[in-house]
Amino acid sequence: MSKPSAVGTVMINAARAAGRALARDFGEVEHLQVSKKGPADFVSNADHKAEQIIYDSLSKARPGYGFIMEESGVVEGTDKSNTFIIDPLDGTMNFLHGQPHYAVSIALMREGQLFAGVVYDVAKNEIFWAEKGRGCWLDQRKLVVAARRKLGEAVIATGTPWLGKAETLHEKFWSELAALTPVAGGIRRYGSAALDLAWVAAGRFDGFWERDLKSWDIAAGIVLVREAGGFAEEIDGGDVLRTGSILAANEALMPELRTRLKQAKAFARAEDNDA
Repeated sequence: MSKPSAVGTVMINAARAAGRALARDFGEVEHLQVSKKGPADFVSNADHKAEQIIYDSLSKARPGYGFIMEESGVVEGTDKSNTFIIDPLDGTMNFLHGQPHYAVSIALMREGQLFAGVVYDVAKNEIFWAEKGRGCWLDQRKLVVAARRKLGEAVIATGTPWLGKAETLHEKFWSELAALTPVAGGIRRYGSAALDLAWVAAGRFDGFWERDLKSWDIAAGIVLVREAGGFAEEIDGGDVLRTGSILAANEALMPELRTRLKQAKAFARAEDNDA
């Protein structure tokens, strides 16, 4: 069994501490309807509290490291080589609706490269962690991506664009879904990109794609998938952390998934030209 490094242990401890606070707040979800605060305020408070716990824990253990955080933005560090990328609550809508599928996500970027990642499934008390060269682990069990080679036997996860997203993004998603649904064993939408990627690493999903995410949604999960022997790349070949458009799978399924998604894009353009 591999053990996390000192910084990996610090990240795991910070995730667990934030998870404990989220679990307490999750227990109050059923009372939201009688709260004077609106539901969005409740979730915002939970987000901020969890993020503050993570920031306090990590900045104390690793003073000088920089931070990129969903709620608080960028905090420049004196150590320009190391930056934590934090999502204190991935799966906010699940959390708000009392659905126990949400996570804490913490990644470490070192010298411009993703180095370590932790995704904590709070409700199931599962810690997924990975570090460059140390493999990917679920608690003390080493993880390897699924070995399925046929898309017809594979379950692929995705995320749907929601209210407020550009209409073109909705159209692109539906064309991609139409391209994959007839040939995949199954398509799932669970509502947490961090956990979707962790489940790809664990072999629970065979692949995952989604567009227009933020770096904190996917940074830790990318490390997990890669260290579990899979691939996690930008859909169209660009910088995945910049565009937030990600495709993850094992080596066998990656080419066909990429081809199908490209065909969907070409089909959407053809429809536009015909209109």
